[in-house]
Amino acid sequence: MSKAVEITDETFDTEVLQSDMPVIVDFWATWCGPCKMIGPLLEEIAGEYGSKVKVTKLDVDSNAQTAGKYNIMSIPSVLFFKNGELVDQVVGAVPKAQLTARLEKVLG
Repeated sequence: MSKAVEITDETFDTEVLQSDMPVIVDFWATWCGPCKMIGPLLEEIAGEYGSKVKVTKLDVDSNAQTAGKYNIMSIPSVLFFKNGELVDQVVGAVPKAQLTARLEKVLG
């Protein structure tokens, strides 16, 4: 079963921008309540879509450079990347159905 992969400023390019499959990036922090709500949903998605999408998590406190690059103002922010391009994003804790609907669009 696939799990969400912890990424950093250093590994972002390799794990996300150079990935040959679509990537979900969860921008989160340990102190963020809504992040704790959305985290398990993304783990479920990682398990269900593991062969089609890579699910990653980026701690904004430890990785301010990447968070700044993508103008992350509030967390959780879930960004969807395809072929190295940002194609969609969701801000705030949303239901799993909304995340999977966005993912299905990205997968085409």
